[in-house]
Amino acid sequence: MESQVRGGTRWKRFAVVMVPSVAATAAIGVALAQGALAASFSVSGQSFKVTAKELNGTGFSQYGAIDQGYTLTGDEVKHPVAVSVFETARIQKMCQSVVTPGIPVLGSVSLQLTAGDSSNPDRQVYAKNLYIDVEDLGADAEFGNIDIGVAGKDISRGPGMKAGEVQNKQANPFGFAQQAETARLTDVKQTAWATTAGTFKLPGLKMSLKKGVHECY
Repeated sequence: MESQVRGGTRWKRFAVVMVPSVAATAAIGVALAQGALAASFSVSGQSFKVTAKELNGTGFSQYGAIDQGYTLTGDEVKHPVAVSVFETARIQKMCQSVVTPGIPVLGSVSLQLTAGDSSNPDRQVYAKNLYIDVEDLGADAEFGNIDIGVAGKDISRGPGMKAGEVQNKQANPFGFAQQAETARLTDVKQTAWATTAGTFKLPGLKMSLKKGVHECY
């Protein structure tokens, strides 16, 4: 899947960016053949913010990579990211937001998604083979059986590095990585450029478009 922002009017940019944001980041019912290992796309000219009350994951790993993308004017740009990987993740009270600036008459327009607002694990957001390309992260974290300083190619927890990133030399298989059997993050606040998953279920999904800047944090 490819999210590219090229020329055209600002209204066209708004449509091009906002619609893929719903499809790509909500990702309801996505089932990639190899659990997102083969997924490869250029990121849009907008990062997005995510908050969660709690995330409980298994098969966690993290490594560095470069995301190839575009600015909102269509120029190519690269973003250094930390790719956080979970074999499975349950997320309580998730909020995701992206702001599109410079819309004629309206100014900025915000897209906000919420889901999983429940203490019942069966009604929380569920993801399998989840990859999050993170630019900034704040949380209280607890890891079970963690290994720090593993070579990327030797990650053994969860689905491991994306094959496409290694083949395209956007991630170094010999670079620094860390992994853990379990991960528990609370009061999560993060800015990310991309999310992919083999499965992404969002109970109680709500989406809203609002004039102005309305971010999750």
